[in-house]
Amino acid sequence: MKQTWRWFGPADTISIDALLQAGVEGVVSALHHVPTGEIWSVEEIRCRQDQISTRQDGSPSGLAWEVVESLPVSENIKTQTGDWRDHVDAYRQCLRNLAACGLRTVCYNFMPILDWTRTSLRSPMSHGGFAMRFDLIDFAVFDLHLLRRDGAQADYPAGIREAARDRFGTMTDDRKNRLVDNIVAGLPGTNDSWTIRDVHDHLTAYAAIDASRLRANLVVFLELVVPLARELDINLCCHPDDPPFSLLGLPRIMSTAQDYAFIMKVVDLPQNGITLCTGSMGVLPSMDFPAFVADWGSRIHFAHLRNTRRQAPAFSGKHSFHEDTHLGGDTDMVAVVGALLGEEARRRAEGRSDWTIPMRPDHGQEILADINSNSMPGYPLLGRMRGLAELRGVMLALDPFYSGDSLLNSGTELSKLSPE
Repeated sequence: MKQTWRWFGPADTISIDALLQAGVEGVVSALHHVPTGEIWSVEEIRCRQDQISTRQDGSPSGLAWEVVESLPVSENIKTQTGDWRDHVDAYRQCLRNLAACGLRTVCYNFMPILDWTRTSLRSPMSHGGFAMRFDLIDFAVFDLHLLRRDGAQADYPAGIREAARDRFGTMTDDRKNRLVDNIVAGLPGTNDSWTIRDVHDHLTAYAAIDASRLRANLVVFLELVVPLARELDINLCCHPDDPPFSLLGLPRIMSTAQDYAFIMKVVDLPQNGITLCTGSMGVLPSMDFPAFVADWGSRIHFAHLRNTRRQAPAFSGKHSFHEDTHLGGDTDMVAVVGALLGEEARRRAEGRSDWTIPMRPDHGQEILADINSNSMPGYPLLGRMRGLAELRGVMLALDPFYSGDSLLNSGTELSKLSPE
């Protein structure tokens, strides 16, 4: 797998030079400054490519923009309201311009209103560092007492409602404002920054949209863009819902293996693909990543390797959770890496030119010098370096089993070397 790193452009607190010292092989980026629904020009795309390929002293970095994350899908497209057809036309032109600049992998998501959602961006960990957390009680506080969404009471059992009421009663104004900011004010990778009023307005647009309707809208969008992606030799890869369950009464349609199976079959072209995010889908206790890779590995065009750990409280398939270390959460990362390396081996055997799967370490914990570095939430330098080093070690240890090297030929069984 190609070891990539998400970089947010000149505003990123981490430099391209630092990525070289981390051993990064490629860069994942996007034009976050371009408003959603507008066209990414060839000039802007090439400017970002130049920024990535150039060190601080002006010399070549040797790095390239490998994956676009994300080319955002507007709320108008998701709801098929307003000028949504114009937004689709702009999306298609963005794909043409990206292809003209040599970019071939485009990640997107179809999450309604909120992108990835956390209630705390710096939750203390026992080791002294910090991690992002999603707490069901805090989210219920936001939904019931700060947003005051119509019908919210029916979405929570009595115990959660009572706990949220008690916690809200102890919150200072500063803590309330911080909770709102964490949830709606925009996170890295989003092009939107909203207020409570904005969320109310967008919820109104979804009043008549259930999961079936939202899924149908996604199919229409894909039918309009995937054939063009095929012409352009671009792989589109949909990121799963994060977290993988309904929030604010909104439908979630890309949360489970079954959700992906439906979309892959309905728009059955290789360019209609998957971003495998072990942190998002890993919140589901039932998620079997090796089986998912076995079923849909040929359509996995990009991988986010991170780990989450589920926590109480939980209800109706929803869990509190925090971002754990890359090898320390609920997901068996060794098994995931092995499955992806096996998929790469199958692609090589088939003669696929796109056999390499770009991956990136995602959502690292803040540790050591990260703690006072004002890094972007979820994207610290040292926490992600630790994750990349751990993942790199797993890849190097398992690679001989999939590359035909001596360990495989000696008859050593992989199962005997994997942790039980």
